Amino acid sequence: MSAAQVRVGVGGWTFEPWRNNFYPKALPHSHELRYASRHLTAIEVNGTFYSTFQAPTFAKWRDETPDGFVFSLKAHRSTTHRRELATAGDAIERFLASGLAELGDKLGPIVWPFMPAKAFDPADLEAFLSLLPSELAGRPLRHVLDVRHPSFDCEAYLQLARRHGCVTVHTDSPKWANIVDAQAPFAYLRLMRSQAALPTGYPPQALDDWADGCRRWTAGARPRDAFVFFINGDKERAPAAATALLERLGWRPTVAPE
Repeated sequence: MSAAQVRVGVGGWTFEPWRNNFYPKALPHSHELRYASRHLTAIEVNGTFYSTFQAPTFAKWRDETPDGFVFSLKAHRSTTHRRELATAGDAIERFLASGLAELGDKLGPIVWPFMPAKAFDPADLEAFLSLLPSELAGRPLRHVLDVRHPSFDCEAYLQLARRHGCVTVHTDSPKWANIVDAQAPFAYLRLMRSQAALPTGYPPQALDDWADGCRRWTAGARPRDAFVFFINGDKERAPAAATALLERLGWRPTVAPE
């Protein structure tokens, strides 16, 4: 059996409409992370893009979630939302030193979100990627680049990202470049087309296809991990889409302790 794994989740865990179709209605808000982390296998945290969190917060998330669960964190906007990425050194250091290491082995990929208007500039990007450390507190880091300008959809960009061990977000959104890198060391998908009219957000055949793709990616001669997040679209259906994909992959939720 392949050691490669598929992690499936949503963006965040606090969203009021989820109390009608994912969380039990009587569940206290303070128990939402505990519940979500036992019905999903990963969560992408968007809050770290807007705010700076402290070590006790990351430690609390670590302690509330089960073994094997991971958090993917969006890097703070100060690191990438700037005209020259090469100047981001201090911001990168502040973000990484804010307490992320408290997550331990629950720290998943770090997503570096670029401005949609930021075009591919090889020299500037190379300088930025050179600032990204390969480890944090002795643990290897996985870096994901969320590039959105169509100029990134080229072999020169992919070669540069690979040279620095970085993976590119693949999305099904019609708004952004849908970049595919079959040579990436792991896969990172942000699926953004869930539909409110469908109970599972995506049509059954589409979920079957994503599941087949995950199986192929994690098997074969070069098994690699995959991270799949249902983000945006009709967000109220994101947990249903994630749990439906997990079911297709043979994963079942665990019971949260009282």
